[in-house]
This record gives sequence, C-alpha cells and structure tokens, in this order.
Amino acid sequence: LRVTKTFVAKTEQKTMSKVFVTRKLPDECMKRLQDAPEVQELRVNPRDAKCPRDELVANSQWADIVLTQLCDPIDAEFFDACPNLKVVANYAVGYNNIDVEAAKRHGVVVTNTPDVLTDATADIAFALLLAAARRITEGDQLVRRRGWTGWAPEFFLGSDVSRRTIGIVGFGRIGQAMARRALGFGMNVIYSGHAEVKGEGVPEATYVSLDDLLRRSDFVSLHCPLTPETRNIIDARALSLMKPSAILINTARGPVVNEQALIAALQAGTIRAAGLDVYDTEPNPNPELFLPNVALAPHLGSATIATRVAMGMLAIDNIVAFIRGEAPPTRVC
Repeated sequence: LRVTKTFVAKTEQKTMSKVFVTRKLPDECMKRLQDAPEVQELRVNPRDAKCPRDELVANSQWADIVLTQLCDPIDAEFFDACPNLKVVANYAVGYNNIDVEAAKRHGVVVTNTPDVLTDATADIAFALLLAAARRITEGDQLVRRRGWTGWAPEFFLGSDVSRRTIGIVGFGRIGQAMARRALGFGMNVIYSGHAEVKGEGVPEATYVSLDDLLRRSDFVSLHCPLTPETRNIIDARALSLMKPSAILINTARGPVVNEQALIAALQAGTIRAAGLDVYDTEPNPNPELFLPNVALAPHLGSATIATRVAMGMLAIDNIVAFIRGEAPPTRVC
C-alpha cells in the first residue's frame, strides 16, 4: 500500500489522525486528503479494485479513520478486529454494508454521503424507466447485430410514459427527486412508505399503501433503503399484484427485490419489463436477468464526475470535522 505523510507544525492543530482509504477517490478528493493538516498519515489501497478482506482489516487496525466503499463489508467481526478505530466514513448514501449496531457497541462514529447524489440517482432511475418503456436497449442490440429490417407500423412498440401512473416506493430525497422528473412528464405520482410525507418542497403526490400502489401503477420505482423490513419487499406476491403491462425500476439495492421471483415474472409475462441498476450479486448479476425485456446498468446511480467528487468531499468533511472535535455533518451514529 502507498503511504503518504503530511507534516505540519504541532502548534497548528490539536490532534492528527491516520486515515486509510479502501479505494482511490477522484484526484481532487485525494489531493485534499493529502494536503489536509489534520491527516498525519494516509494509506490508500493502490488497486482500482475492492480491497481484499485481510488488507482491509490490517490497515484499519493501523488507522484511526477508514474511508470505505459500499462494497466493503464492515461487520461485527471487523469491529472486533479493529478496537482502536474511531470513524468509518462511508463513500455512499446507503450504509447497509456497515453493521451500525456493532459500530455503536464499539463507540465508532459512522458517516455517509447523502444529498449530493440525489439528482444523479434520480436521473439514472428515470433513464432506466425510459429505456425499459421504449425498449431502447433492445433496439440498440438489434441495430448492432444487423437485425433491423426497416420501419413497420407495429415494429418494436413500447409503453407510453406521459400521463401514466408511477408508484414510488420510498419517498425520501431520491424518491422525491424521481417524482419531480415524473411530474415533468405529466405523470400521476403515488407513493408508499412508513408514513405520509408533508412539508414545503414536497412534490405533488398521493400517499397509498404498498399493495394499492402495486395494483395501480404503470411503473413502480424503488427508492427505499435496504433494511430487514425492505429486504425482498418485491417478492412473488408483490409482483402478482402488478399490472401485466407494468414496468419495475430498481436503483435502490438489489436485495429489495427477490430476483428469482422477478425473473419468473418477466418470463411469464406477469409484468412487462424491468430496469435495473442494482443486483443481489455485484459485480456478477444472475445471468437469468439478461432478458430482452430488462434494461441493465452496472450500478451507475451516482456515476457522474461532479457527483463522485462531491461524495468524496463530503466524506472528507466528515473526517476533518471529527478530527477537529466538531460534529460530522452527515453522521449516521
């Protein structure tokens, strides 16, 4: 692992910390970390790949603070092995890779990066909705393999989007951003969640039960966090409630959907199509999902240049605030 030291006069600050970054961030973020006077030593996984478990643990034992990726399993065993760790700064809005209860038991602060990726994730969700509805990925493949024989009145007919009903499961920041995009297309927006969401700036939408949402929606878009309650929330029963013409979009987390039930529903025509950015097994999704009526993306939700830089800067904001004895701006626990 590359080790970078930053030297500063001891009088310039109260404390300094050792930081381990499990995977290199955009250059602007790395420069800020390297130049930060609060960072005494910086270690970075030199591979542009997931950090192996043994190196993750060994370097986290050395560090005071670890800046993690969504794919890093920060479980109870990890915390047991790293008793001196003070902060886990997750480079994601979701933190289902972290055992938060174990972090609390060990007195470790956990932070995430909300807000800065809201629009980028809503964009990819609506892009998948359009791609699945208008069969864009199918059409792309047809053209590439020279299978297009010309225009015809009933050639490659898809589903209308404008003035249709979209059901949003999970009406937090990203769910509401998705609703704003849908309203721009003249769609009727309904949503489900723990409770009705009210307040200034909340887009026009109707709160309904999940079962009602599934029955009424032409498009169902998932934006809920992965919790024990939401795991497999879209199962065979839920899919059976949907219209045969309905399209499912998932940019939340793979296990929110029971993939085997989804595959069966797509093959049987229980629903028309799906657009997926997340999977049970990443980066190797179940090949049974490679169906013509499924638009697939490789977890691109936050994948814009500006968003990934903003995520890194927010993670660093959390780290610097902690070292200075201030409250991290987006603390989870």
